[in-house]
Amino acid sequence: MAPPHRQAGRVARFAGPFPPLRGSVALGVVAMAAVAAATRWRLLLVLSAAGLGVTGAPQPPNILLLLMDDMGWGDLGVYGEPSRETPNLDRMAAEGMLFPNFYTANPLCSPSRAALLTGRLPIRSGFYTTNGHARNAYTPQEIVGGIPDSELLLPELLKEAGYTSKIVGKWHLGHRPQFHPLKHGFDEWFGSPNCHFGPYDNKARPNIPVYRDWEMVGRFYEEFPINLKTGEANLTQIYLQEALDFIKRQQAAHRPFFLHWAIDATHAPVYASRPFLGTSQRGRYGDAVREIDDSVGKILHLLRDLSIAENTFVFFTSDNGAALISAPRQGGSNGPFLCGKQTTFEGGMREPAIAWWPGHIPASQVSHQLGSIMDLFTTSLSLAGLEPPRDRAIDGLDLLPTMLQGRLTDRPVFYYRGNTLMAVTRGQYKAHFWTWTNSWEEFSLDCSR
Repeated sequence: MAPPHRQAGRVARFAGPFPPLRGSVALGVVAMAAVAAATRWRLLLVLSAAGLGVTGAPQPPNILLLLMDDMGWGDLGVYGEPSRETPNLDRMAAEGMLFPNFYTANPLCSPSRAALLTGRLPIRSGFYTTNGHARNAYTPQEIVGGIPDSELLLPELLKEAGYTSKIVGKWHLGHRPQFHPLKHGFDEWFGSPNCHFGPYDNKARPNIPVYRDWEMVGRFYEEFPINLKTGEANLTQIYLQEALDFIKRQQAAHRPFFLHWAIDATHAPVYASRPFLGTSQRGRYGDAVREIDDSVGKILHLLRDLSIAENTFVFFTSDNGAALISAPRQGGSNGPFLCGKQTTFEGGMREPAIAWWPGHIPASQVSHQLGSIMDLFTTSLSLAGLEPPRDRAIDGLDLLPTMLQGRLTDRPVFYYRGNTLMAVTRGQYKAHFWTWTNSWEEFSLDCSR
């Protein structure tokens, strides 16, 4: 029997058809066909779940969320990066939909990751930070907190539709056993509870562990070496292979899957494997971006080879803007936008975003929908034929009407830094209520020195 708060959060399957088509005429027949297809498989799922004897009901689409770490809005060729070193991601955009107005929920790693997996602003889950409330900001080893058990995470809910879920890479939502990814819906994990900080002395402070499911299989800088002098590390290749193997296994078992590929190569200290080192015009950071681009290309190629591309939804984005403190050699580009990570200016909050679903999302589309990383939660549930929990506030929108029909939804974007509302965007307007990036107490202390 599930605990009471889990019972309350059980999701319900859609009981009705997809909303009526109201997209632009330009999308026309393609959009109508995509929506009709989505409606058919949802209806079949509903009838099958209701035990009405439907046979051969199609399984819901696979879901791949590719979450980068500190990658800036201006880091991809399709967003105007002049070296044009991301051919695979640029092709992904050409085959899908580009979102130039896509935002994170917080300009720091942990709160934004909590927002993606819960569909909620970090202030609702308590996973927020200011300088005065930093318990969940960076989750260093000394911090004992993590994602609250009362929160319902996306992989837990997707189980209702039969999904097998895996996270590859950085978890960053707590390192104690009660916060482990496998305690919050994931079936598999390969990666670390934190970023690749270090190396440490392993006496007063050990290096960051790397896990395969519940077993610690090594530590950064030891079993998983990172050469800080040269930038060489094989981690991205390891993470790529974990993704490819998982996809192959789930396809062979004919199970729908959710893969959260949350690698950290663009977080300083940046790293890349030997074949990519020294190959970019942008230095070591560019080497890391080139390897990520190559990896995404290999993932999409595998989906085509397995003939499951048309049944796999893929979304690429970043957890927050580029960390300008690491620039120029180890930090990315936020394009034309002001500031970067840790700030609620556009450079800290606006992220690269690409949606790809061949045969459903029309190719070569650019949507000016104001999107949020929290929308990936709601959209993923919609793809699975599920509704969001009804016992709590959900801040994410379902982006399927935007992707399939070209529909735009008027909505605000809130810029929180910790528990302080710093700014709000609506339409083409942004109101700044506070532009200092630290707490008032820290600001007053700095001014008194």
